[in-house]
Amino acid sequence: MGFGGISIWQLLIILVIVLLLFGTKRLKGIGSDLGNAIKGFRSAMSEGEKEEMEEKEEPKRLEETSEKRVSQSHEATGATTTKEKV
Repeated sequence: MGFGGISIWQLLIILVIVLLLFGTKRLKGIGSDLGNAIKGFRSAMSEGEKEEMEEKEEPKRLEETSEKRVSQSHEATGATTTKEKV
């Protein structure tokens, strides 16, 4: 018994029939097209994850830059913040 009740010999017979029907060139083309599709899918998924991470980090960046601006303006005027007092 092999995969779900299909033996190795039955799989080999199916493989030979597929080769005879489609030929090696067409199967090679199908394989490369399938590989390219999988690569494209993976790259799209990774780009989507990167965009999500950037969207999550953007409010933090805005918060940090606003804190820097406030501290720079306080330094320029000589004022102290509550963090500096403690």
